[in-house]
Amino acid sequence: MRIDWTALPEAVIKRVADRIGGTRAIPATTGDHAEIAATVTGTNGQVFVKAAHTDFGVRSLRFELRVSGAINGSHSPAVEWQFETDGWLVAGFEHCDGPHADLSPGSPDLELLGEALAALGKTPAPDVSLFSPKGRLGFEHPAMDGDTLVHTDLGPANLIVTPRGLRIVDWAMATKAAPWVELAMLTQWLISGGHTPEQAEQWLAQHPSWRRTDPKVLDYFAMKNAAKWAAKSAGTSTRWMHDLASWTSQWSAYRHRSSSVSGTLRYAE
Repeated sequence: MRIDWTALPEAVIKRVADRIGGTRAIPATTGDHAEIAATVTGTNGQVFVKAAHTDFGVRSLRFELRVSGAINGSHSPAVEWQFETDGWLVAGFEHCDGPHADLSPGSPDLELLGEALAALGKTPAPDVSLFSPKGRLGFEHPAMDGDTLVHTDLGPANLIVTPRGLRIVDWAMATKAAPWVELAMLTQWLISGGHTPEQAEQWLAQHPSWRRTDPKVLDYFAMKNAAKWAAKSAGTSTRWMHDLASWTSQWSAYRHRSSSVSGTLRYAE
């Protein structure tokens, strides 16, 4: 759960100020893996600061720091510094200035995302402990296993269009998996941006790993992911869970219809 910047111990704020030359903080409006997430401005410029002190928050931030430190690519913000004091783990990341990506049909940001996905699809998982597909998603299939670095949460909130190109932030759920898993996880966000499931799949088909994936595997993934979010959203009024349940359900229903039609056509032949 996010807390206000002013709730940080004085010793933490002072050490941040020593690095940045000030502590004028603007809280982030998305994300929840760290208790503190804010753009902090001082005489030395701007840094995106994350800080955590709960067990979950510290584990999550340590994981993100290990992954970010191991990634040597232009799409991930650099880690500027980190320290621990008064029970807090604090990290300063490269500040990414720009709007969140627009994933609506025809958006020019889709081209930037396509380029980033092509690069990520060729990025080996770094030699650090990463989530497995089952550990990240709660279900598994042999085809999901692989050696590629997969972000797994490429929603607009984690995609920032900067003057230097697209930056992908928040690597707290990075996973070692087959490259098509990233694309399958993106389907829900394309649908949230206004794509129909068919349009989403047509856009994803530009990537060879998508075209090579067995349709039955995609059927399975869509079904299991939709079932997971249906279960998570049941009995809660949390809006974002219901949104994900809706978007994943739309894709699963589309794949079910498409598979049924394909099966009927094959039988007719």
